[in-house]
Amino acid sequence: MTSRLVALIIPLGLDTFAVCAALGMAGLPRRQRLRVSALMTAFEGGMPLVGLALGAPLGHALGKDADYIAAAVLIAVGLYMALADEDEPDGRRLASVHGWGAVALGISISLDELAIGFTLGLLRLPVALVIALIAGQAFVMSQLGLRLGARVSGRLREGAEKLAGATLVVLGTVLVIEALG
Repeated sequence: MTSRLVALIIPLGLDTFAVCAALGMAGLPRRQRLRVSALMTAFEGGMPLVGLALGAPLGHALGKDADYIAAAVLIAVGLYMALADEDEPDGRRLASVHGWGAVALGISISLDELAIGFTLGLLRLPVALVIALIAGQAFVMSQLGLRLGARVSGRLREGAEKLAGATLVVLGTVLVIEALG
């Protein structure tokens, strides 16, 4: 259980750090850093619950094939993260969004957590612990990223995101192998 938990949380933390380091390049004041961290924590902690709520009935309906589909979702999200070539976001613009713009930003940065929610049943991990760890890493890694963003090179941020994606691909592959065995 511990290795699966670590393999799940670390890539999400690297992804959170990469996004927030890009935002941190704008040199946000303390109040905005806390606001961005709260937004990241709320969405990244809540999206797995949405994924679980949507994925549990779907998993039940799909039966044994759900294991393969959940692993495929992890692999797809990991490949997207590892291979995506995204432009640097404008940190000040992203950090200052409000209302529906903040909701859209929250959803866009937490789609990988939504995918993780789909796979929680397959991973057989305690949901409350996973959500607490995801929310905790989101706050800590967002604060680190926001504070260190101006000092961290774009290449390091991109490397962190690609490593996060590769880790999810490996986890999904391991799950496929376990389901076949």
